[in-house]
Amino acid sequence: MIRTTVKIDGMMCGMCESHVNDAVRRAIAVKKVSSSHSKGVTVIESEDAIDREKLRVAIEKDGYRVLEITEETVEKKEKKGLFARFFLS
Repeated sequence: MIRTTVKIDGMMCGMCESHVNDAVRRAIAVKKVSSSHSKGVTVIESEDAIDREKLRVAIEKDGYRVLEITEETVEKKEKKGLFARFFLS
């Protein structure tokens, strides 16, 4: 799993976060995307590496400015249910 962090200038409210999230989802295949206007950051989780230029264009066409894009590989977290500890031995 790849976690891509995008620093963005111009997000001012929750609606801006939604616009950025929607732009990212339309442009690339993602597992999860979340944005924070107060931190000026969007975090994307995907199976494969993201085309950075495609991502930049998708976000900037809505009037925001991409400042930085970083990627890191993360391990998939195995979801555990309430009773998982009783069945894992």
